[in-house]
Amino acid sequence: MPANYRAVLHGNRLEWRGEEPEKLPTDREVEIVVTILDDLESPVDAKARGAAIVEPLRKLAAAGGPKGFGDPAEWEREVRRGRAPPGREP
Repeated sequence: MPANYRAVLHGNRLEWRGEEPEKLPTDREVEIVVTILDDLESPVDAKARGAAIVEPLRKLAAAGGPKGFGDPAEWEREVRRGRAPPGREP
């Protein structure tokens, strides 16, 4: 099974992040597959985007959460009312 290692590509040079591969041969080429994980977004941009997502959720939680939805069990009973259970169609 192929091994997976995290790295950052700087131009044509890889900088290992975390665990580095062991025993890479220096006398021959090593084939790799590169997957771009973050659509070229920098880690700083990703943190800012995450903070922008978290803040409205914190405000919602501080306000007591979504109260306008009512009782979920009552909603489910209302939706199912008048409908035959599966396998017992009239």
